[in-house]
Amino acid sequence: MTSAQDVVDRQHVDLQRLSEWMDAQALPAGEIRDAELLAGGTQNILLRFSRGGERYVLRRPPPHLRRNSNETMRREARVLGALAGSSVPHPRLLAACPEEDVIGASFYLMQPIEGFNPTSGLREVHAGSAAVRHRMGLALVDGIAALSAVDYLEVGLADFGKPDGYLERQVARWRSQLESYAEYEGYPGPQIPGVERVARWLEDHRPADFRPGILHGDYHLSNVMYELDGPELAAIVDWELSTIGDPLLDLGWLLATWPGEQGPEPGSIAVQPWEGFPNADELVARYAERTGRDLASVPWYGVLACYKLGIILEGTHARAFAGKAPKATGDVLHATTLALFERALRWVE
Repeated sequence: MTSAQDVVDRQHVDLQRLSEWMDAQALPAGEIRDAELLAGGTQNILLRFSRGGERYVLRRPPPHLRRNSNETMRREARVLGALAGSSVPHPRLLAACPEEDVIGASFYLMQPIEGFNPTSGLREVHAGSAAVRHRMGLALVDGIAALSAVDYLEVGLADFGKPDGYLERQVARWRSQLESYAEYEGYPGPQIPGVERVARWLEDHRPADFRPGILHGDYHLSNVMYELDGPELAAIVDWELSTIGDPLLDLGWLLATWPGEQGPEPGSIAVQPWEGFPNADELVARYAERTGRDLASVPWYGVLACYKLGIILEGTHARAFAGKAPKATGDVLHATTLALFERALRWVE
């Protein structure tokens, strides 16, 4: 069994300092018990524990902080707090520490979710019924439909993003991100066929306007949890790319990672068995039904999602050349980037 000290060593969480901070927040007192690492995500640390009869999950950035790691934690905590009381399934925020001097990084505490991530394997009730799996796909759309309906001004997120010019900024913003990878020693540059063609198409076909709202920013099957005994969402997780912008990008992101008519393919995120899940057209129809938004430009958002996600994943490939990420991981993610741009080119054509 993992000891508390082992958890401190492995997770970069000083349990004594954490306990003192929790006392100051008037959270239920007691010794921190049953501390254990949770799987989920590839970078941030998730630590589950109990204290004073209550259960918590702590989320903090990785040990080797990036420039925006602490600000990302602060933003995650803020959006989770803003969603309290909404119909959006999300982890309930219990407390947040924006300061970095308690455990060496900003962090927050959330309520544990009673659910499971489908990419880790389906439970019997889900694996045994195509009808249940079909409903799982529709519930996935319902999650972002509910999110798009939240009035970001009313929940205190007026300054959480910059909706003015959001679409106009996207291509340049992510082209700059891709160019920034040149700082990693040994990286040969982005060997991504079609990257400039996709960028030009996005600029030439950009929608004229949009209705601003909260978007998750990284929406797919790996970033949700389902109820243990049914097809509904238990929570949307991993809010580190959330902002105020065009919520249709969440739908585009889902389509960019959704298996095609022939089933799972490189770049897509699927579960087994896949039979029964809705196809892309059904997802779009469900979103239209639930939101009433104009979906004439949905293909553009799918292409933008491929472009943006591919560039994000290429960052790990670049860091691997400099010894700052495992080479095997970098290779896998580079292959995913290539697959995403292949999909974008098919849509463009």
